[in-house]
Amino acid sequence: MEGNQAFVEGDYAKDIDYYKELLKGQNPHAMLIGCCDSRVVPEITCHAKPGEIFVHRNIGNIVPPGDWNIGTFLEYGIRHLKVNTLVVCGHEECGAMKALSSGESGDDVLIPGWLSHAHTALELVEKRGKKPSDPEEARKWQSELEIENVKLQLKNLRTYPVVREAEDAGRLQVIGLYYRMSTAKLEVIDPGKPLKTG
Repeated sequence: MEGNQAFVEGDYAKDIDYYKELLKGQNPHAMLIGCCDSRVVPEITCHAKPGEIFVHRNIGNIVPPGDWNIGTFLEYGIRHLKVNTLVVCGHEECGAMKALSSGESGDDVLIPGWLSHAHTALELVEKRGKKPSDPEEARKWQSELEIENVKLQLKNLRTYPVVREAEDAGRLQVIGLYYRMSTAKLEVIDPGKPLKTG
C-alpha cells in the first residue's frame, strides 16, 4: 500500500493524462513470454510504460504445447489486440533452469512436471558436455541451457495454430531474446521472420 501511494503521488500524478488515456483500452506493440523471476521485470528492462507490452510470466519462460493459460494469452494478443511482435525472453541465472539441471525436486509436486517442458533443452546441452565443476565454466554452461530453452520454447510456440498461421501470413514476428543480468542487456537469440509489409 505504501508503494502504491508513492506511485499515485509520483509517476501517476506526473503523467496523469497518459494513465487516464489507458482507461479507453490497451494497444500494446509487443507481447512477451518471460520468467516470473522477481529480479527480471520486462517493463523495467525494456524501459516500457504501462500499456506497451502484453506480458505473460511463468517459471522458466516455458511454453507447454496445448496449455490453456498460454493459449488464451496468444489468442487474445494476436487475434484481438492485433499485436505483431511475439517474444520469448529467457534470462541469466534462471532458478528454473538451475532446478532442471540439478535433477532434484525435493518435496515439490508440481514444479518437476512444469520443468519437463524444458527437458529437451537440457538433453541438447548435456550432449555437448556435462555441467562443469569449475564455477565460472558452470555459469557459462548454465547460460547455454537458458539460451537453448528459449529456442525450444520458440518451437513450442509454433505448435499453436494461432501463432503458426499469423507467422506464415507475415502478420507476426516471433523473436527469441536473452536478458543477461550481469550487463542488463538483451541479446537476440532468434530475430524471427520479418513481417510482410503492404
